[in-house]
Amino acid sequence: MFAAFGLSDAGCVRGNNEDYFIPDEELGIFILADGMGGANAGELASRIAATSLREYLVANNHFESIESLEQGFFEANEAVREAAAKNPHLKGMGTTLVAAVKVHENKLHVCSVGDSRAYLCDGSKLSPITHDQTWVAEVGTKLGLTENALKTHPMRHVLTMAIGCTDELRVQSHLLTLQAGNQVLLCSDGLHGVVGEETLERTLLSQKSLGEKCHYLVEAARASGGPDNITVLLIQLV
Repeated sequence: MFAAFGLSDAGCVRGNNEDYFIPDEELGIFILADGMGGANAGELASRIAATSLREYLVANNHFESIESLEQGFFEANEAVREAAAKNPHLKGMGTTLVAAVKVHENKLHVCSVGDSRAYLCDGSKLSPITHDQTWVAEVGTKLGLTENALKTHPMRHVLTMAIGCTDELRVQSHLLTLQAGNQVLLCSDGLHGVVGEETLERTLLSQKSLGEKCHYLVEAARASGGPDNITVLLIQLV
């Protein structure tokens, strides 16, 4: 059985929250999206992608199939693109998308597009599961730029892949086998962009409840300036 707790906060700078998450403990479907676009397009893109993915998994009754989650990402991509095509004000909207879905009583299938991340905490350490699909991660580091140069580079926030922005979608896919007590953290860059992995690890390894851990991490991001929307979704095998 998987328990979960999620929390989302607009942060200290943004006037709206373009993140969206779904914590479905009963079905074992956990989804997080971080939208982008002008006006309210980002909010719409993240909601469409997340709800479309969940609806696809439930409608096809195959949310326990590894292949279904990947196909659900393509369905979500098409849903966002169709919505944008119908309204010129939504042109160019997109969203990151990361999801963890139960495929066995102790297995999670994790897929992602963009730079919202998934981490595994196995009881002793925190390990990243996903890799950012960003200019910095996929291009900048290969150019030999220093870490300080990458932090201030004008392309540092540019995604190389996002839901709704292309037909040629690259979906990262990982199958996790968990032990009792193991935790999986899904989060938007409003958290991992300002809170270091040492703090994430220390928090997840603490004796706090899932809810307390999520609140602590959101407050840590806000204390670091909260420049973006902050969303945390924590899952644990119990």
